Amino acid sequence: MKTTTRVAVIGGGVVGCSVLYHLTKLGWSDVMLIERSDLTSGSTWHAAGGFHTLNGDTNMAALQGYTIRLYKELEEITGMSCGLHHVGGVTLADNRDRFDMLLAERAKHRYMGLDTHIVGPEEIARIAPITNLDGIIGALYDPLDGHLDPSGTTHAYARAARMAGAEVVTHCMVRETNQRADGSWDVVTDKGTVHAEHIVNAAGLWAREVGAMAGIYFPLHPMEHQYVVTDEVPEICERDEEHPHVMDPAGESYLRQEGRGLCIGFYEQKAKPWAVDGTPWDFGHELLPDDLDKIEESIAFAYRRFPVLERAGVKSVIHGPFTFAPDGNPLVGPVPGMRNYWSACGVMAGFSQGGGVGLMLAQWMVEGECERDTFAMDCARYGDWITPGYTRPKVIENYQKRFSVAYPNEELPAARPFRQTPMYDIFDRMGAVWGHQYGLEVVNYFAQGDEPRFETPSFRRSNAWEATKREVRTVREGVGINETHNFGKYRVTGPGARAWLDRIMAGRIPAPGRMALTPMLSPKGRLWGDFTVSCLDDETFQLTASYGAQAFHMRWFLANAEAGVRVENISDRVTGFQIAGPAAREVLQSVTRTDISDMRFLDVRSLTVGMADCLVQRVSYTGDLGYEIFCDPMVQRALWSTLWEAGQPHGMKPFGMRAMMSLRLDRFFGAWGREFSPDYTAAETGLDRFISWKKNVDFVGRTAAERERAAGAARTLRPFEVDTLDADVHAYEPIWIGGAVRGFCTSGGYSHFADKAVALGLIPTEVAQPGLEVEIEILGEMRPARMLDTPLFDPEGARLRG
Repeated sequence: MKTTTRVAVIGGGVVGCSVLYHLTKLGWSDVMLIERSDLTSGSTWHAAGGFHTLNGDTNMAALQGYTIRLYKELEEITGMSCGLHHVGGVTLADNRDRFDMLLAERAKHRYMGLDTHIVGPEEIARIAPITNLDGIIGALYDPLDGHLDPSGTTHAYARAARMAGAEVVTHCMVRETNQRADGSWDVVTDKGTVHAEHIVNAAGLWAREVGAMAGIYFPLHPMEHQYVVTDEVPEICERDEEHPHVMDPAGESYLRQEGRGLCIGFYEQKAKPWAVDGTPWDFGHELLPDDLDKIEESIAFAYRRFPVLERAGVKSVIHGPFTFAPDGNPLVGPVPGMRNYWSACGVMAGFSQGGGVGLMLAQWMVEGECERDTFAMDCARYGDWITPGYTRPKVIENYQKRFSVAYPNEELPAARPFRQTPMYDIFDRMGAVWGHQYGLEVVNYFAQGDEPRFETPSFRRSNAWEATKREVRTVREGVGINETHNFGKYRVTGPGARAWLDRIMAGRIPAPGRMALTPMLSPKGRLWGDFTVSCLDDETFQLTASYGAQAFHMRWFLANAEAGVRVENISDRVTGFQIAGPAAREVLQSVTRTDISDMRFLDVRSLTVGMADCLVQRVSYTGDLGYEIFCDPMVQRALWSTLWEAGQPHGMKPFGMRAMMSLRLDRFFGAWGREFSPDYTAAETGLDRFISWKKNVDFVGRTAAERERAAGAARTLRPFEVDTLDADVHAYEPIWIGGAVRGFCTSGGYSHFADKAVALGLIPTEVAQPGLEVEIEILGEMRPARMLDTPLFDPEGARLRG
């Protein structure tokens, strides 16, 4: 075993071996893998080995497609068999909501290049004849679905890595991970110490324990999972070809052929967490005791859906643990707050996602960034607020909902409320219907009278419709108020603050008392942030951006730290309110002794509002006349009383995020994670208008941005008015132009101000001509749409800037 290496990958399951292989594929050969037992020990060896592309996140689906296509390449490289069975698969829908979800997924697949199909009962009967079709509306068929040999595939990854120079060390127990002053690591094992520039935690069931060696908490928890393999089934023996997979969300099961019998697994409601207080180090190639009582109801349902099962004998029961993150997606990437420590954990669907995870992590390490937006699996999507007490109930909830319908407006209840602002009880008494972001309770809208305090999950217009319309009209006709707690907020101070911001941000850094909008770019020119920068004085700046991207942004700030600059995350140390609407100025003027009549759009001032000292910014994401008023959380309730009382003569009402997202559509404002993400560039999304090309600074991403500026962006973000019925655009619906899919929607919804359905989408630049007419596929229906050139509200910006 060598004693120095560029990368030490800890964990020899399919994910660790994939990471090792992809590092060598991208040119890093001085890498090694350390496994405490044999390769595949832990979860990999007892996995059912199924793979599929279906995933609600389009980037995750694309990475799953990459993973599946990779297996033949591995076989060619190594001469080993992965035991591939490309048998195809159907996902059944027994009600309208499930079918709507499949229609939405099929639409996404059109522009992703995935060849899936919606099929009816007659076609399902031909594809999967052992299925009882009573109550089945239809299904999604994916010819890429299949299964493989978990052990053979893992060893193929390992052999491919070895062939490229990697070392694989088994039966080597990691005892400690200790960081040196230069950021490198000493990996202490029972066979000696390895000095590594980088560590990758791919320890699977032991990821929590390995993380703890470095003082890191990974929000992961193992769950017991059980599947059954039957004896020979005559209906299977008589077939000339292998029976395809059948996913039955109603029965929370997946089924495939296993030899001459069947394999069926369940995500049951009687879910049981495993190893609550830590995974035993001596666990490895064992299984858990059979627990058929736990899946009794699931088996009964399966007998009805697949009657052949009731006549089949049980050959074996596989009951073992898998590790999940709170939302079911992996935890991948550089760990925030740590140098040279990388995560490849929580990949519960290792044979669907392992290749994509390995590729993305290797690109991150070797090239500095990934080719696509990986936030859905970025370990930075959770902050230091998360705890084991929060993780466990969320993991249980995710396991139970593994095959449930994933609605675009759904708010899941487990482990909530957890993080709350001082306004929580006040808003709750006012009828707040709560959502959450980054663990924080956020008002979606306010119910009145006998309106339910729960938004019905739906792909179509929900029962939040009337409340959202009411709140939009409050803002546009009078004045509305909501919190600014769900903004990410940062304070940058020091004598080098301005120069540092000029390098980190692509836009203009404002003068004292002013604010500016600016994109933050990656080295390759992709969007890593959509910020407002407020200059309080020559050495003090406040930044605001997406609340959910705090750890993502702080990781980048700290990676680019410089002497003479201090960057603090003050997201939860500063809160306040936004007031917006034509009466906003009158309300604010009535509660401060400072004359604000000359306060211009994008001005920043320190004001005393009532009794509270506040930072006030003349800006509003509603696109209306408005102010962001920031204060200390200790005085937030007093500030509320002041503003609320002053606002009553003007009809002030609170509004939530549903109204905010409708209001921003009136001005075609983009949103982080929708229009703005690392998948896109500033030129594609229109944020290049905020880049300061004249500043004499080599800001991050400048070379790439200037290259695109010269060549022109191949696609462009454009707004559309959509002729809809009872369903609006959410995201990723394909845009048809001239009978072909030429683009896709990034987001959309309903403008209650203009009484129009609106979509924002990316289309080829050459076709983005005035009056362009397209079709947008919404839940399987082609809906006419027309490109818009003029904002629906305040087209000249008179109220916004006046």
